[in-house]
Amino acid sequence: MKLAEEQQDPAADSAVGFDSKAFLRRLTQRPGVYQMYDAGGKILYVGKAKNLKSRVSSYFRSNGLSTKTQALVARICRIEVTVTGSETEALLLEQNLIKQQRPPYNILLRDDKSYPYIFVSDRDTFPAITFQRGAGRKNGRYFGPYPSSGAVKESLNLLQKVFRIRQCEDSFFRNRSRPCLQYQIRRCTAPCVGLISEDAYRQDLNHAMQFLQGRSQELMQTLAQEMEDAAARLEFERAASLRDQISALQQVQEQQFVSGQSGDADVLGCAVQPGGVCVHALFVRGGRVIGSKVYHPRVSIEDTPAEVLSAFIAQFYLSGPREIPAAVIVSVELPDQECIQQALEQRRGRKMVIMSRVRGDRAGWQRLAQTNAEQQLGSHLASKQNIYNRYLALQDALGLDSIPQRLECFDISHSSGEATVASCVVFDREGPKKSDYRRFNIEDITGGDDYAAMHQALSRRYTRVRKGEGVLPDLLIIDGGKGQVAQAVMVMEELQINDVLVVGVAKGPTRKAGFEVLIRGDSGEETVLASDSPALHLLQHIRDESHRFAITGHRARRGKARRKSTLEGISGVGPKRRRELLKHFGGVKEVERASVEEIAKVSTISRTLAQEIYAALHPES
Repeated sequence: MKLAEEQQDPAADSAVGFDSKAFLRRLTQRPGVYQMYDAGGKILYVGKAKNLKSRVSSYFRSNGLSTKTQALVARICRIEVTVTGSETEALLLEQNLIKQQRPPYNILLRDDKSYPYIFVSDRDTFPAITFQRGAGRKNGRYFGPYPSSGAVKESLNLLQKVFRIRQCEDSFFRNRSRPCLQYQIRRCTAPCVGLISEDAYRQDLNHAMQFLQGRSQELMQTLAQEMEDAAARLEFERAASLRDQISALQQVQEQQFVSGQSGDADVLGCAVQPGGVCVHALFVRGGRVIGSKVYHPRVSIEDTPAEVLSAFIAQFYLSGPREIPAAVIVSVELPDQECIQQALEQRRGRKMVIMSRVRGDRAGWQRLAQTNAEQQLGSHLASKQNIYNRYLALQDALGLDSIPQRLECFDISHSSGEATVASCVVFDREGPKKSDYRRFNIEDITGGDDYAAMHQALSRRYTRVRKGEGVLPDLLIIDGGKGQVAQAVMVMEELQINDVLVVGVAKGPTRKAGFEVLIRGDSGEETVLASDSPALHLLQHIRDESHRFAITGHRARRGKARRKSTLEGISGVGPKRRRELLKHFGGVKEVERASVEEIAKVSTISRTLAQEIYAALHPES
């Protein structure tokens, strides 16, 4: 359905603010979406309504508005509305606009990561059970999604112990000539070398998939029957293996919070307090709690738990490719529950239900999610207060006019000059802001020259910022001494950035934590803070995070370089010829030792190409 757009006349804006009465007189009562803008044309808020006139009018009533909502209304200079055919269409459009524009006064969910799954291929003779992140692209069965990679690894570990299904890469599996360590520790049945038949392996795989589907009771009955049949056939080793599987599954069930319930559900608890919001999600698949996850949506106006959950559910399920379960259990009844349910059913392609009044095991899940939400919010607010106190202490320690809003810290990591990587980590008043972290692969410098590496990283970072590709920090922290600080000051002068204070964090004479020396870039003044200073703890935190991020990037870059075959990059030698060379000689070292005549004996390689390969592997010759 084509949407008709109805927009106010710009003349309705006045020099003293937004003429709400004139706008509301012309506003339709049909469903749709409204967008609020400030004087600079920047989006403030996006909302949807069953009745646009009634909903928008509620913002301009004379009393009953919260302080934060009044602050929003005071900034409105223009409202645009888009009429839709139904409230459900309005909800879907609202979520698209929120995702695209990220309005500052909307409840925003910072969770764009794809969720992990367990994947079983249907093409292999002996399929592996593996970790898979993102939307399904391969042919096979997907189980999940799981709330975290840790939950997937826990399940994979259990499946490996109980059912002994392989989890190795296909390339590893196809090149085995004898069983690996996993067989020795009874984590695999070694199908790679034929120590288990295809039928027996397939039976174990089917049992594992039954478990992943939540059919544990049915599975244990099946295993018990198979154990009796194996014993009757005098296959005592097989019977003992099945007995061990049943015992392990019974232990797992005892550890689960639920038993006897079936089906899939996401259970959401919500806690709201001044200064913060927490949504705690429990994920139930096949009647089994497979994990949980905590979310702290950004809330800029005062909302009730019901309003927070309405916005959360819409963004969580409608803003990306995410599985929608058969049931979503919430801690409170939602004001627009029917509309959201219709939208989720439309996206899912079949019926689902949102419920708040539940009994039995579902009520237990609901209480657990709500209790966790309240406890997590309490911890989160205490942590925020601690962070705020650290920022206050840092302002005092450095004599700043105001509390810094944004800190950036740089560090350099390399191994004797190899694979140099610079890290930039960002902290705001919420703590680490990982979406703004950056790494820089350092090139074209003398290996081990940390000063040149720091200069290059800072130049690349702040040249982009000057072009409008980022935000300048209030405080630039350098992990290093006077030399590194001098490089930072030089870059700031070259780029004519005058309003960023540079501070170096250098190890003290003992090189122990708590004795760091702070070096100001503007004056060269050196300060040693008390070891229990909250300001020092904040600087240590961002310095250590920058160090961790740099080392992680360096190790990844170094590992990638060392894994690269010396045969790659040789003109005329593609993947097929590389395989032929390695198969013929048995390894890269053997290829390097081979003569031109020996290389030319490979069926797919001519003598001319053999000479080129030899020359590439022996540049000194």
